[in-house]
Amino acid sequence: MGYSFVSPMKYVIDQQALSRFGSLEFLAKQVVEGFITGLHKSPFHGFSVEFAEHRLYNQGESIRHIDWKLYGRSEKLFVKRFEEETNLRCMIVLDQSSSMYFPMKTNADINNPSKQLFSVYAAASLMELMRRQRDAAGLAVFSDKLDQITKCRSSATHHKHLYSKLEQLIDPEAGKDSKRTAAALALHQIAEQQHQRSLVIVFSDMMDDPSQAEEMFPALRHLRYNKHEVVLFHVTDHKQEGLLDFDNRPYRFVDLETKETIKLNPVEIQEPYREAVESRKNELKLRCGQYRIDYVDADINLGFNSVLLNYMIKRAKLY
Repeated sequence: MGYSFVSPMKYVIDQQALSRFGSLEFLAKQVVEGFITGLHKSPFHGFSVEFAEHRLYNQGESIRHIDWKLYGRSEKLFVKRFEEETNLRCMIVLDQSSSMYFPMKTNADINNPSKQLFSVYAAASLMELMRRQRDAAGLAVFSDKLDQITKCRSSATHHKHLYSKLEQLIDPEAGKDSKRTAAALALHQIAEQQHQRSLVIVFSDMMDDPSQAEEMFPALRHLRYNKHEVVLFHVTDHKQEGLLDFDNRPYRFVDLETKETIKLNPVEIQEPYREAVESRKNELKLRCGQYRIDYVDADINLGFNSVLLNYMIKRAKLY
């Protein structure tokens, strides 16, 4: 089990299950609005006026922001960190529509996850990486609307708050709520609310209403127009959703978002179904390429560690 049950409707992220990327770093491949010298390029210099926390002084850096009063009490050199003093801002966006709870589970087992659980663990791993890099992280959650969004901050207190938010999302029963996907609307709202250049990482199965499918592309382009770097993890169950790989017998399929049902033998429609799924995926890849968005094919059967690690290695080589 990837989680321990501690109280009714409360799950705790298993820290040992989170990916450890070793010496790998998540580098911003474009200019970001940060201040710490090191990992990422910044168009600005200086500090903001909003104090966040202290950090140890590193030999050789400016003594301008040393807290001398704290030195007098502790005889150790600490530098004041401010809210803007961060390598980059990373907004992690999670799709929490009902289709993300496929395959439906009765428990939260990270070794046999739903798309939603896969996404939560992948998000927690990236947040841990951002914390180690002293980057600012934020969390946005959407279904048929933008349900919640936090500011991007880098303090230890804020990172703990984000973990708590992720744990609150873990509830296998929530997949029964019939929440539809409206990724296009949510991404437009996020683009408007992120006023500073950020790295926006989206986890979604991209199963918007087919009649609204074209609206997704202007939303992705909106993020890029506002100078955000975008990474899209297209989360799917490749075996069942992509290949319709089921036994040769009749099944009753239920749409988790609309509750519509259909009875059929999947073997009879496998070929046209696979062609349609592949065509849709290729169109999404093509548009992402045109907008310079990183597209990641995230098959939950491979495990979140494997998917993230492969992407991180590829990204490190390219950037």
